[in-house]
Amino acid sequence: MRFVITTILSVAVLAVFISLGSWQMQRLYWKLGVLAEIDASILAAPVALPVSPDPVADRFLPVIVAGEIGEGELHVLVSSRDYGAGFRIIAPFTVDGRRVMVDRGFVRAVNKDAARTTGPVQITGNLHWPDERDGYTPENEPDKNYWYAREVDVLAAALNAEPVLIIARSDTDPGVTPLPVTSQGIPNDHFEYAMTWFLLAVTWIVMTAFALWRMKRATR
Repeated sequence: MRFVITTILSVAVLAVFISLGSWQMQRLYWKLGVLAEIDASILAAPVALPVSPDPVADRFLPVIVAGEIGEGELHVLVSSRDYGAGFRIIAPFTVDGRRVMVDRGFVRAVNKDAARTTGPVQITGNLHWPDERDGYTPENEPDKNYWYAREVDVLAAALNAEPVLIIARSDTDPGVTPLPVTSQGIPNDHFEYAMTWFLLAVTWIVMTAFALWRMKRATR
């Protein structure tokens, strides 16, 4: 009887592990589809800047705008895998009489206060409302021009601009490296989760087989 009960319980636990792994694989395929849709949206043909951009409906919307980069840029601390530590340059941008913002891209820390070109320019990029602040993010230091997250409302208030941020894909200054919007920063860990559950299932099979073998041997 003990042998039978152990077998039934072991099979039940194994079924849970396998079902959880299968569910994560389903989530993986769903997430890949979502990321493909996001990539298609990001790389679609650019359009004019909407009159009233919506943070949800217009997230990642490709735009092309001709306007003027103004003075008074903000520096947002960032660490890039390809370029190391530095700052994103957020500048005011006037287009069709509206004052919005443009994320011009990355500069190294040593070039934080270097002079950059302003004035008329055409920019191709994507609208974005990043969600970068969490419980570990330091408080901004406006007096030092150190900002630690691209909080669109906060940056817009500092620049007296609309809460609209264009992430440039095109160059706006020889010394600034564009960091365009991509889907790479969107977490997709479902494959790792699935492999964890499947590995637990394999481990459970080995452990159960060993336990049943010992129980059967002890009854001889």
